[in-house]
Amino acid sequence: MRIIVIGAGASGLCLAYKLQRSFENFSLKVFEKNSNISGTWFENRYPGCACDVPGHNYVWSWEQKKDWSAVYVGSKEIFKYFKDFAAKYNLGRYINVSHEVIEARWEEAEGLWNVRVKDHTTGSILEESCDILINASGILNNWKWPSIPGLQSFKGQILHSAHYDESIDLAGKTVGLIGNGSSGIQILPAIYPKVKSVTTFLRSPTWVAPIQGLDQHVYTKEELDDFANRPGHLLKQRKDIESTVNSIYPMFLNGSKMQETTKKRVGFQMRTRLAGQKLQEKLIPEWGFGCRRMTPGIMYLETLQKPKVEVIYGEIAEINEKAAVCDNGKEYEMDVLICATGFDTSFKPRFPIYGKNGKNLQDLWGSAAEAHSYMGVGAPEQPNYLHFLGPNCPIGSGPLVGAIEAQADYMLRWCDRWQTENIKSFTPKQAAINDFAARTDLFMRDTIWKAGCRSWYKHGTIDGRVSALWPGSSLHYFEAMQYLRADDFDVEYKGNRFDWLGNGFSQTELDQTCDWAYYIREVDDSPYLSKAKLRKVLTKSGTVVREPQPELDEDDPNWKAWC
Repeated sequence: MRIIVIGAGASGLCLAYKLQRSFENFSLKVFEKNSNISGTWFENRYPGCACDVPGHNYVWSWEQKKDWSAVYVGSKEIFKYFKDFAAKYNLGRYINVSHEVIEARWEEAEGLWNVRVKDHTTGSILEESCDILINASGILNNWKWPSIPGLQSFKGQILHSAHYDESIDLAGKTVGLIGNGSSGIQILPAIYPKVKSVTTFLRSPTWVAPIQGLDQHVYTKEELDDFANRPGHLLKQRKDIESTVNSIYPMFLNGSKMQETTKKRVGFQMRTRLAGQKLQEKLIPEWGFGCRRMTPGIMYLETLQKPKVEVIYGEIAEINEKAAVCDNGKEYEMDVLICATGFDTSFKPRFPIYGKNGKNLQDLWGSAAEAHSYMGVGAPEQPNYLHFLGPNCPIGSGPLVGAIEAQADYMLRWCDRWQTENIKSFTPKQAAINDFAARTDLFMRDTIWKAGCRSWYKHGTIDGRVSALWPGSSLHYFEAMQYLRADDFDVEYKGNRFDWLGNGFSQTELDQTCDWAYYIREVDDSPYLSKAKLRKVLTKSGTVVREPQPELDEDDPNWKAWC
């Protein structure tokens, strides 16, 4: 079985590890366009860049890290985590860095993908082929400049948060900062101590929520010693945090008690942290909490109110050689302009992928078309093609790393079927994709994500389709992805579909080292045969007693939200 994976970020590394752990008789090539692995954690180097969930819960479920320096860790530490992970399991043997996939084309007669790859070290174009193509290139990596007239006429230094030049010294500079999304919120407190002044341009309000029980702090020597040497201590902390995060899903349901209470409480918290009436009016949203991606915003609100910061609300009408001209008619001069303005979130691939009958996924998921997937992993008209973090998967409603693991497991279940059942191709049926989209849209109608905010969950629109998120919780997704629904796919075989029966001997009989009477035993320890029973065993049903959550006054100054 020949597999090509596009991208050596978290998703690509997870697939490589799990493939290596479970399979034999395969070849794997991972092509990474960057000069190093780790994806977003290699690319993003802007000041203050960090994970906005606790580091101990931004790890593989089986691969904890005992020496994170703080509750929230920076991009360099996360980059090192994935580098160390790849080295520990010798994944580098599969990875080709500085190799960018520029085209993929399905060959129907042969039942394989031909993939063209540019080697950035030599400039040459390589021709590769595979049986199964897996796209792990991610969604938040195709960064874009803001659409502001005159942007390129600016004579000062212009930077993008996702393509940041660390050699630029901001000391004593007048800086303009566009954006108050996750990146902009991290950048402002990080650059404030260095600059002469900052003008931050805000187009819309945003929820900034403190985190219950997890304020940022650097771990002490005693805490690190406990993580390393107290058996079960770190595992318990990780499980407690994850369980709490998984408990908040009702907050995303419009009109739920948790949504209403959380919105009131976070609003109260923001008002207590924002001294000025104007800041409160402009920054605290009217729309529901969670409509856009939430962030803890460590020291962001406090920094907005410091002496060297000027907050400008509204649109930038144009940029000239030395200043931004806003819709209030005023000019704001600056030496450096930082654009924390995000990415192309259309799901449109960055290179052509020609599937069945030459159908290009760029056109099927292009700017004029809605991106409809199969369960966040399959794409229309693309045989033997699977996609990490595709349209409508749980990237905003719970643990992201867990979702990547669930997708990798699902993909490898298809790889196992391909390798053992004489399959030529498997392609999600258009009817299944349509039904999944319709069911998702019906569900989204009653969620907070449909509220009146502009969000990349809706392709940067206010009222568009929620194309990024799963119609349910992360735990809901994990269960939904545990089994293949092969009836949702068009499956073609290389010959007789029963040729996999082979010569009549079992694999067991060909293995001289195994027990040829393995099914003879004293007790029934066989796998359970219903999904319900398997779930209860897997999730240790009946072993946890949860205390009821105390009712807190919405104006309690000690209350903190979960993001």
